[in-house]
Amino acid sequence: MKTVGIIGGIGPESTIEYYRFIISGYRKRAADGSYPPIIINSIDLTQMVTMMEANEFAWVADRLLAEIEKLERAGADFALLASNTPHIVFDELRRRSVLPLISIVEATCAEAKSLGMKRLGLFGSKFTMRANFYQETFLRSGIEVVVPAPAEQDYIHEKYMGELIFGHIVPETRDALLQILARLNERENIEGLILGGTELPLILRDAEPAGIRFLDTTQIHVDAIVTEMLT
Repeated sequence: MKTVGIIGGIGPESTIEYYRFIISGYRKRAADGSYPPIIINSIDLTQMVTMMEANEFAWVADRLLAEIEKLERAGADFALLASNTPHIVFDELRRRSVLPLISIVEATCAEAKSLGMKRLGLFGSKFTMRANFYQETFLRSGIEVVVPAPAEQDYIHEKYMGELIFGHIVPETRDALLQILARLNERENIEGLILGGTELPLILRDAEPAGIRFLDTTQIHVDAIVTEMLT
């Protein structure tokens, strides 16, 4: 049995989801009534976002590596980032990490590929939507990823950081996100939407419109994590 180490707190609400989902997924597959070993290292979201806003990505990578080392010292066998946005430095982390890392982007790409998808939309923080780590990973599997217009990205980021991070679920925000999705689909003719922020499923999980499949990156990541624990 492998022990999973989670870099959490980025944000807290989705970290709670990870904890619950890992336990639930493990118990379904282990079928022995036991609970999985989990170590959570909850870090400061505000500090992380501040440094990203300043384009201090070298600092972000160094900080995350130091936190991964804490997980290794605590006994974790592998680790993950319970957030999409820090995957902007994932390649650097993987090269330097003392622990194997499970990528939320790679896990989501594998899921999309298994479903035969070829063109997807992406919602997330502005860092996730304006970087290219999703696009590059998916393109290697022949899948195109498109994003909303710049003003729509600003709206999604504002609501993400001002509401969802704090667990505030506002019906008007859900409606506005679905309207952005409808416009994106009209422009780009997408098959599905990557919920590329681990808080986005909190507001959109039960709002999937006809003809657009949601890829819940939190749940997809958790499935890959449980598989690794049981391997």
